[in-house]
Amino acid sequence: MRPVVPALLLLVLLAVAGLSRAQAKTSLLDLTNSIGSILPSLSRPANFSRIFYGVMFDAGSTGTRIHVYTFIQTDSVELPVLDNEMFHSIKPGLSAYADSPEMGGHTVRMLLKVAKKTVPRLEWKRTPVVLRATAGLRLLPREKAEALLDQVQDVFDESPFLVPDNSVSIMNGTNEGILAWVSVNFLTGHLNVQNKKTVGILDLGGGSTQITFLPKLRKTVESAPTADYTARFDMFNSTYELYTHSYLGNGLMAARLATLGALGAEGLDWQVFRSSCLPKKFSDEWSFGGLTYQVSGIPDGYAGYKLCYQEVLKVVRGIIHQPYELKDSNVFYAFSYYFDRAVDAGLIDGARGGMLEVRDFKKRAKEVCNKMTKYRPISPFLCMDMTYITCLLKDGFGFKENTVLQLTKKVNNVEASWALGATFDHFRNLKIH
Repeated sequence: MRPVVPALLLLVLLAVAGLSRAQAKTSLLDLTNSIGSILPSLSRPANFSRIFYGVMFDAGSTGTRIHVYTFIQTDSVELPVLDNEMFHSIKPGLSAYADSPEMGGHTVRMLLKVAKKTVPRLEWKRTPVVLRATAGLRLLPREKAEALLDQVQDVFDESPFLVPDNSVSIMNGTNEGILAWVSVNFLTGHLNVQNKKTVGILDLGGGSTQITFLPKLRKTVESAPTADYTARFDMFNSTYELYTHSYLGNGLMAARLATLGALGAEGLDWQVFRSSCLPKKFSDEWSFGGLTYQVSGIPDGYAGYKLCYQEVLKVVRGIIHQPYELKDSNVFYAFSYYFDRAVDAGLIDGARGGMLEVRDFKKRAKEVCNKMTKYRPISPFLCMDMTYITCLLKDGFGFKENTVLQLTKKVNNVEASWALGATFDHFRNLKIH
């Protein structure tokens, strides 16, 4: 087996060569053995010889997050070890600044202060900074999305950090799901030669939602609607063929729009969008993606779980494909809005997370929707959100009511997201020409 060049050595060579940009081509689906020797550590080894860093921005539809990863090089291990993560986020997301891209760039500039505080000054020039935008920008018209990305690029170029080629871009949904799967399975210790057991991931963002898992049955792959529901890549001397798909427009915030019938309405001031999923006497403004909508309950109508379910079912049925196998043996980690709403509804502890059955979402959705006044101080949208999550899991993906999900925000003190997988992949693609 050919030796793998350590990611740290690549960074050092880049610095020595005086390159301001890494000459790289992005190939997110081609993860290789270079990830295999990077292991999460609970404590820093005594024999570490060098510390280095990577900065990844997650520009989501409802917020922008910065992940500053610290890696260590040891004398006894050829490749570095993941030591810890510094995480910070701000709201709203970049897409909210579609008509004022300079302000969007300013939010990234503010977050870069976190990187400057975390990364020692002497390491700035050797620390790559990368931003990947997700569904928020995928939902915008191309010219507006590009204007925002151009502003971010200018902010990066004026920063003291290493700015690789293709450092600012929109990530497609397939890569988002795959890299989240890599992150979670890496952090849970499932990605090594001896352990062939893996976990699936369910990621519910604001604009899109992803499902990714390693099928046990060939029919799961063969029965997928199209080829883009599966992805193959090599890692740890093994080839993985995942079932993975991203549904743009089925993230939690986008689903609110669809449930309200407000998709494409451009936030018209004179139109009020009503739903049985909202409290009868509720009336207010709600903003998403840079647009503001007038929303309310149905004052003279009915409200509650059954009517709400009928509304959200229209957003799910015929859109979400049900994989052939979603057996109990497939453990799924669910995060992002799955976790947040479970916390809001009192199903799990916000610090520890926890395990839930799908039926737990259903039971609490009924309670929330049928007692909206009680839960309104938390959010007037909690009934709609909990009902949508229930519908997405049951009638969308086809999970059984007794399927157990692991709700989590962090795994081994690292955020559950695609950002770590994307950082690994970025290091792998650093090349010297």
